[in-house]
Amino acid sequence: MCIAAGQRTVPDDFDVHSCHCYFLLAGSGELPIVFHVERVRDGRSFATRTVQARQKGRCIFTTTVSFVREGSSGSPGSQVAHASLMPRGDDGQPLRPPPDDFDGEPELVKQGPFQSHRIDVVNRGSEHAHEKKTRQWLRARGTISGGRQAHAAALAYISDSYFIGTVTRIHRLWRFPFKADEFDKLPADLQHKVRTLHDWEGLGNDPRDMVGQPVIGMMVSLDHTIYFHEPRKVRADEWMLNEMESPWSGDGRAVVTQKIFGKDGTLIATCVQEGIIRLQEPPKPAEGGKESKL
Repeated sequence: MCIAAGQRTVPDDFDVHSCHCYFLLAGSGELPIVFHVERVRDGRSFATRTVQARQKGRCIFTTTVSFVREGSSGSPGSQVAHASLMPRGDDGQPLRPPPDDFDGEPELVKQGPFQSHRIDVVNRGSEHAHEKKTRQWLRARGTISGGRQAHAAALAYISDSYFIGTVTRIHRLWRFPFKADEFDKLPADLQHKVRTLHDWEGLGNDPRDMVGQPVIGMMVSLDHTIYFHEPRKVRADEWMLNEMESPWSGDGRAVVTQKIFGKDGTLIATCVQEGIIRLQEPPKPAEGGKESKL
């Protein structure tokens, strides 16, 4: 929404090429949001805007958005160009999207404005989290109207999904509101739901494998950056591949990077997000250094 608000203040031949966002306060889905746009600079090639999302007079989210005028970079002969290629599968061929008529989502995840495919964790068996990657196909549900600006805004929305949660998958952190060793005590229908979600997120089909794994205590996004490489090629209602990895975590925070490829293999965006990641504290022993028997 912030990108869409900023886009309305620049000429039509300017496309968003980057935005830098900060999550400041928790928002409410029951209150209206006011978007305040400040015109920072209008140049011949670039335009800059800051946008604040406000509720009850308080800024809950802020972003700086930069736009570039189409064709302002000169002729192709005066530029350098390269791009990452679509990742390859086990068969050595570029990954292929699900069929256009894909309808294989479990009922549990058939919510929200975008459709997703099961997450694949690459190098799942590695002992080093930074060597793992997650890959997932996503697209907006239905058909997007509103032109390229609407597609860019939809990509921004989709890019925040599953993002900082990448850390829980590459570290195999338990996220459900009960202990992993209590799985067998759950009703059969709830076991089925947990097993389905666990497998859909690329962690395998047996949640009991997570017994003894660390448990998430807090996870929240701090900031989010998007670089739109090919804004006029974004088709957010067609399949896009998200590839995510984390080069670093520590001090209660983690950084995740994301590459977004279009259906045709074009690298259309690169994103970076930092978030707070805290584990539940282990239970304290009883006084005297002995564990309680209660």
